[in-house]
Amino acid sequence: MIEVNPKAPTVHFNYRHFQITKEDGTVVAWWFGGGQDLTPIYLFEEDAHHVHSLLKGACDKHSPEYYPKFKKWADEYFYHTARKEARGVGGIFFDDLDSGSKEDIFSFVKDCAGTFEASYFPILQKRSEEKYGEAERKWQALRHGRYVEFNLVYDRGTKFGFSVPGVNIEAVLMSLPLTVGFMYKHLPKFGSEEDKLLKTLTGKPKDWATATINEKE
Repeated sequence: MIEVNPKAPTVHFNYRHFQITKEDGTVVAWWFGGGQDLTPIYLFEEDAHHVHSLLKGACDKHSPEYYPKFKKWADEYFYHTARKEARGVGGIFFDDLDSGSKEDIFSFVKDCAGTFEASYFPILQKRSEEKYGEAERKWQALRHGRYVEFNLVYDRGTKFGFSVPGVNIEAVLMSLPLTVGFMYKHLPKFGSEEDKLLKTLTGKPKDWATATINEKE
């Protein structure tokens, strides 16, 4: 979901189950994949904490190893190598999850997916009421440009879609923002809110779930 108001973050949400069967219905292989992550245009630390704490709670119900493992996977996957920037403040991501019973893994996936409404929509409602102007819209377009770069160059799903014969290319590209911008070697003003976001995205991944948020936005 990509929002109009620059103060409202973009969110990626995608959980999936794959199963390969023979003509007689025999299951040859199955696995689960997916996850969700938050990509703010303007950083509100309490939003990142809120999303990650709910995801951690869902993961911890099934294994204390899940959240740190899948958060790290998301931090590494949603990373723009050429820019040396994270796409956003992360979340969780996993693929080829097939160890254990299908029922147990499906329960885990459902619990993670079940956090989405409580994690994102309160943020969306709150941030959509924030005021913004032309300067914020220009910054949003630049950040959307980064989002497009990541999706076209690094995203496995997009690259897989391009490789499928006869694919509906419109469906593959439907998650891209409508308005993007590119500026040569653009850097935000030092100390600005834009600079705050960029420093976070180019720094080490933060443990948002357990971070102490000193100031509520």
